[in-house]
Amino acid sequence: MDAKVVKPGHTNRFFILQETNINYSMNRIELSTIDTRAPKEFDKREIKEKTEKIIEELDELQNLLFAENKHSVLIIIQGMDASGKDGTIRKVLGNMNPQGVTVKSYKAPTPEELSHDFLWRIHRYAPPKGTIQIFNRSHYEDILITRVHKWCDDETAFMRMKAINDFEDLLQKHNNTHILKFYLHISKEEQHERLIERTHNPGKMWKYNEKDFEESKLWNIYMEMYEDCFNNCANPPWVIVPSDQNWYKEFVIATRLHTLLTGLKMQYPGLKKE
Repeated sequence: MDAKVVKPGHTNRFFILQETNINYSMNRIELSTIDTRAPKEFDKREIKEKTEKIIEELDELQNLLFAENKHSVLIIIQGMDASGKDGTIRKVLGNMNPQGVTVKSYKAPTPEELSHDFLWRIHRYAPPKGTIQIFNRSHYEDILITRVHKWCDDETAFMRMKAINDFEDLLQKHNNTHILKFYLHISKEEQHERLIERTHNPGKMWKYNEKDFEESKLWNIYMEMYEDCFNNCANPPWVIVPSDQNWYKEFVIATRLHTLLTGLKMQYPGLKKE
């Protein structure tokens, strides 16, 4: 396998959720060292109650974001197959006003999209002020699955990483867009159980794709490519979300979004002057 792309002398930041706080680290991220489960002292019932309260408050905060019309939010959700991306979006963000929240799911590029640069299909869905845009998978697929399957060499991947950094910098500095990047961190064992469940649970059979089992065999390579992604595209830094337990995953993401929105100190506009 080709050597991983890491820019010499490049210092990165990323988020790790530890206990009740999201802490900064200046070290290179290694997913194998990060737990995929909630801290043992956390009570499931208590955390779920807190999450429900936070979600209620998020509805009002999103309305305030829409009314003030000064900021926008881009939420990027990445993760291995069966990590719970769809469920997270439905649970944490499903109660918000659909006038101000949209979801874009990225799959394999169409022929038209392939005829453009790789960010062309991404930039057109960047959120306007007052709105929250969710990417279910994202531009990071172009430096993840493409490298795993050798559709993209390391030199091209590094150029794409630079382009991604410039793109996210543009959104943040020139359109007041606040970016949250979540990686749903599940264990290989948990993924296998969830994929198997899709073969016999009637409510989840529609998600079944035999190719998911083939992709799961490439687990270790995916982890390396994700680590490169986290360490080379770290402004804003990633939130690594322990995701073996849905209740904890939802709590982490809801809390992080709530912290962002309350920190904006938004206010409802007054009466417009004629």
